[in-house]
Amino acid sequence: MVSICIQSPGRMTTVQDSGRPGYQRYGMSVSGVMDAHSYRLANLLVGNHPGAACLEATLTGPEILFNFPCTIAITGADMDPRKNGQPVGLWESIDISGGDRLSFAGLKSGCRTYIAISGGIDVPEVMGSRSTCLPARTGGMEGRVLKQGDELPLGKGKAFSDHLRFLFEEDRLQVLTNPTLRIIPGPEVRRFGFEGIRNLLTSAYTVSQHSNRMGLRLSGPAIPVVNGTADIISAGISPGTIQVSGDGQPIVLMADRQTTGGYPRIAHVASVDLPLVAQVKPGDTLRFREISLETAQSLLREQEERFEYLAGRG
Repeated sequence: MVSICIQSPGRMTTVQDSGRPGYQRYGMSVSGVMDAHSYRLANLLVGNHPGAACLEATLTGPEILFNFPCTIAITGADMDPRKNGQPVGLWESIDISGGDRLSFAGLKSGCRTYIAISGGIDVPEVMGSRSTCLPARTGGMEGRVLKQGDELPLGKGKAFSDHLRFLFEEDRLQVLTNPTLRIIPGPEVRRFGFEGIRNLLTSAYTVSQHSNRMGLRLSGPAIPVVNGTADIISAGISPGTIQVSGDGQPIVLMADRQTTGGYPRIAHVASVDLPLVAQVKPGDTLRFREISLETAQSLLREQEERFEYLAGRG
């Protein structure tokens, strides 16, 4: 079997892909990668289908033993990757021989690293996806984080000449410690008064230690509700929804988010900025800047056009 073996799993490494949409009405989270930008580019660099499964490592990277020649790409957070102890680059294709080891010396920037392997991680699909949903213990490798000794099967990859091999600086995700996120107003924004909205748009909010793949809990100046209560009839939520809890603190919902929520939705992070959210870690800060829905849509179209161009370069 063509496979990789996990020698050391790192702090939290999981199998992820683009997620399992279509099941939220049954209460099933979409899950999938936190940073779709880095994930998609990693798959481009190894010639994979855009939705192929990869590894997502959080804060510390795994050590992996390869038993078969393949091509890999490492994107997202810089964890100082090494092949057989020697430094290798991010955002480029790396040729691997049977017996090679990939390891990571330590986090330099960002929070989540993506490791794409030609052919993709070929674990069984669950509801059309190989992504790991930790709250539901579903998908990936038995619905859990990877552990030492796990052997992950690989699919069939392309010849190295069939895909893009390198990304220029302008196409790489610029990992920021304290990003300013572009947001659009949410459905319950009118529940919040001038002071609360001013706090959201002019203050820095610190990422809490209690943040995870479900969402980022933030702490900073309170955002009080002035019209009605801090609860709503449970309503649908999407990636990047910003809820405000009863204590006036915002929560940015992410990949493993629940399907509905009962806190008012003050805003939504523009889709193009969700990768920036995925790359902040506890102790980092976030700021917010309002833009129009039309601007958010235009930014997303521009990004998709760039992905199409890069895919065509392969």
